[in-house]
Amino acid sequence: MSVRRVAAVAAAFAVTGLGLGPAVPASAGPTPSATSATSATSADLRADVDRDGTVDVVGSSDEAGETSWTLRRGAVMLPNIDDDTERCAPEINLCNDATDDVVNGGADVDDLARLRTVPIPGAPAGSSATVKTIGARSDQARLFLERGGAWITIRPGTELTTAEVRAGVELGIEGVDVIRDARVWDGRITVRLTVEQHSLTTTDDVVLRVAPVLTHSPVQPVEQVLVTGGSGFGAQDQFVDDLGELVEAAGITTPLIELPDGDIWTQDFFEPAYTSITGADGEPQVLRVMIRSAQTRFAGQQVFSVLRGPDVGAIELSGVTSWETLNSMGNLETIPPYEHKGQVFPAGRIIQGERDGTEPAAAMRTLLRSQGLQKPMLLDTSWLYVGHVDEFVQFLPAGTERGWKIAVSDPAGGLDLLRDAVGDGHGSTRLFSQPGGPSTTIAQALANPTFLADNALAADRIAGNLRELRRKTGVKGSEVVRVPGLYSQSPSGLLAKLGSVSPRNPALADRVLGQPLEGGGVQTAAEIPGAINGIVISPDTYIAPKQWGPVIGGEDIFRAAVDDAYAEVGMDVVYLDDWYSHHVGFGEVHCGTNTYRDATARWWPGG
Repeated sequence: MSVRRVAAVAAAFAVTGLGLGPAVPASAGPTPSATSATSATSADLRADVDRDGTVDVVGSSDEAGETSWTLRRGAVMLPNIDDDTERCAPEINLCNDATDDVVNGGADVDDLARLRTVPIPGAPAGSSATVKTIGARSDQARLFLERGGAWITIRPGTELTTAEVRAGVELGIEGVDVIRDARVWDGRITVRLTVEQHSLTTTDDVVLRVAPVLTHSPVQPVEQVLVTGGSGFGAQDQFVDDLGELVEAAGITTPLIELPDGDIWTQDFFEPAYTSITGADGEPQVLRVMIRSAQTRFAGQQVFSVLRGPDVGAIELSGVTSWETLNSMGNLETIPPYEHKGQVFPAGRIIQGERDGTEPAAAMRTLLRSQGLQKPMLLDTSWLYVGHVDEFVQFLPAGTERGWKIAVSDPAGGLDLLRDAVGDGHGSTRLFSQPGGPSTTIAQALANPTFLADNALAADRIAGNLRELRRKTGVKGSEVVRVPGLYSQSPSGLLAKLGSVSPRNPALADRVLGQPLEGGGVQTAAEIPGAINGIVISPDTYIAPKQWGPVIGGEDIFRAAVDDAYAEVGMDVVYLDDWYSHHVGFGEVHCGTNTYRDATARWWPGG
C-alpha cells in the first residue's frame, strides 16, 4: 500500500437525502479486486466492508470502498445500548453498555464490530501506532484493543507496540447511541490508524456507520409475545390466560412476557425494534431495541425497568410531553420488504396515521426517517376515535412473488353480511351474540341511517388509504384481502356496550381517544370486534378477537366470513375473547399485545 493520508469522509449516502429517502441505487457498489497481500509497509486498517463477518487482511475484499458508505457496502457497528451484565438500575434510563468505557462481560464482546491492522513485519525497532476516531462526532463511538487475551479501552495515550505493529492487532468498536437525527449526526464514524516508523508517518482511515434501528413486519416469525398482566382485573386475567394457550398452541415455546404496570394497551406504550450486524462468526449479531412511545405515559418506563437487559436495549425521545393518541405505537406498523419503481425497501416501510394535518411527534418521525431505510408513510386515520393504523390495515404472509398481501377491514362486506341475513329472514336476530351485549337486532341496525353513514365513511377512507398503499407498493387488486368489519361513531351506545362493567374499567383508564374534528367531523370505532386487529402469530395461524356477531343456524356469520378471508392466504384463525378486556375500550387483541419477532434477516439489499 502506498503512503497516504485519507481525509475523513463526508460524502452523502447513496440513498436520497443523506440516507433518509427510500431509493437505493441499482448498482451494487464497488467490486473488490482479486489482488492478494499478506503484509504491508505502511499503515493499513481494515474493517468488515463487505459485511461477511470477517475482517480480511489478506487480499482487498475489505479495502475497496473502505472510506465510503452505501446501503449495499460499508462497515457497520452496533449502537451498544443493551445491558449484558444487568448492571443498570431499573429507574435509571440513561444507562447501558455504552455509557461506560469498558467491555461489560463476555457477552458484550459479541456486540463489538471488529477492525484489524495489516501486519508490518518489517517495521523497525521503536515503531509504534495509534488508533482513534476522528471528526466532529468522534465521541459517538468507542474503541477497544485485544491485548494479551483481554480487551482494553483505547484512551488518548494508548499506543500499539512495535511487536503489535509487526504482527497486526484486532480492534473492537461500539456506537454509543442510535442515530436520532441524521441532520445532526448521520451515524458515520471515521477511524484512523497512524503508524510511526522513525521519520516515516503513514495513516489509513476506514468509515463505519451505526446500524439502523428497524421495526418488525408481520412476516417476520414471532419469537415471544408480550402482554400486561391482569393485576386482579378479571377480564384481563382471563385474556392473558387464554392468550398464553393460543400462543403455545401456535408453536411458540417461549412463555409470555407479562408486564406488571397495569396499562393493558401493551401495543401502545412501546415498539419492539432491532438493530444488527454480521457477527464475527458470520451469523447475525442482533440487539433488540425497545422504542418508548412519544408520550408522557408512565407504562413506557418499563422498557428500562423490565425489558432492558442482555441483547435488549431501550431508547426514549427527549422533550416530548404529549398524550396525543397518534403517538401510541398501535399507530406504527410496518409494510414487509418490497421493491417498486426502482425503489428498494429491504427492511420494509413504516406506516403511521395522521389527523387532518396533525401528525405523530416530530421527534419520532425524525428518528424513524434518520435510520435511512423505512421512511414513514402517513395514512388518514382522522375518521377513527383512537386513530391508529392497526384498526383497519395489516400485512399477511402469503405465497406470492412479493411474499405478502395487504389485508384491510371491509365495512361494505360487513353490511352485506347483515343484508344477506335480513334477506334470508333473520332480521330479528341480535346483532351481537355476546350475552351482555346490546339487544340491537340486525334489522334495527340496518334501519339506522347514522350507522349506515358511519360505515360508508369508513369504507371511503379505507379505500383512499388502500389506493395510497397500492400506489406506493405496487400491490395488485388480487393481493388485497378484505376482512369484514363494522364501524360506528357511537359503537352500540357506549354505556350499553359496557353493560354491567364499571365506567372505571381499566380498559378505559389508559386509552387516549382522539379529539373531535373541527367542524363536527365524524370519528368511528369498531362495532363488531375488529378482526383486522389481531396477531399474525405464525405463517399459518392468526389470532383474531372473538367476533360476537349474529348467530344464524348455530354459526356466527362474521366468524365464518373472517375464516374465509384469512383462508385466502392459507391461514387458520383462532379466536380470543377481548370484549370486556379491550373491545369496550375501543381496542382489540393487537392493541393489547406486543411481539418479539425474528430479526436475523440482513437489512441491506441482497443480504
